[in-house]
Amino acid sequence: MISPTDKIIKQRALWLTLLIVLILIFDQALKIWVKTSFYLGESRDITSWFSLTFVENNGMAFGWSLGNKLFLSIFRIIFVVVLLWGLIKALKTANRFKTGFLVCLALIFTGAIGNIFDCVFYGEIFNNPAPPQTAQFVALGQGYAGWFQGRVVDMLSFHLFSFDWPTWMPFVGGDRFDFFAPVFNIADAAISVGVIVLVLFYSRSISGFLELYKGKKAKNADALAEEECADNSK
Repeated sequence: MISPTDKIIKQRALWLTLLIVLILIFDQALKIWVKTSFYLGESRDITSWFSLTFVENNGMAFGWSLGNKLFLSIFRIIFVVVLLWGLIKALKTANRFKTGFLVCLALIFTGAIGNIFDCVFYGEIFNNPAPPQTAQFVALGQGYAGWFQGRVVDMLSFHLFSFDWPTWMPFVGGDRFDFFAPVFNIADAAISVGVIVLVLFYSRSISGFLELYKGKKAKNADALAEEECADNSK
């Protein structure tokens, strides 16, 4: 007979797995559709404030770049392995971590996996034609780059508002300002949502989660909640 604790663990594991799989499917499906339907740099307006704009980047989330491409790919893989170990460990502790905290970890993990897939495989399975031609699937070894050298596909562009700086303004005078200019993807969004919610609502749980890597016994969710209430009442 399954104990109540084991039942909770299995239910959480099922829902987290479903969440991870669905996000990965939507992320990769959208990336592949954009890569094979848009030429590089093409933009299609969906609404007055949202468009799909096909760009690629060699770096991290939102088109940022940091260090060598191969180093970034290997770093991402190490990160997700370590995070997955912690997520499984936290999941097995039943009520020590709230479900919302585990969801945030799953979002970060899934986002990292989504972009790792681009880096590892896209260089091998896609060609890289000049615009206005669109990319196509190719046989392994005929792609635009080697393993771990692929570029991350971004496409979500929110241009909520923009304006031109007055010409008398120092440094930026006459330049165009676009609110939230970065182009990103579903994986980036998953990482960002997970991190922001963790910081805003589960700051106490983060320290407890890190203790798992030190082999220490993490505090349960109720104890963490009581500490947060005590801090807020000060």
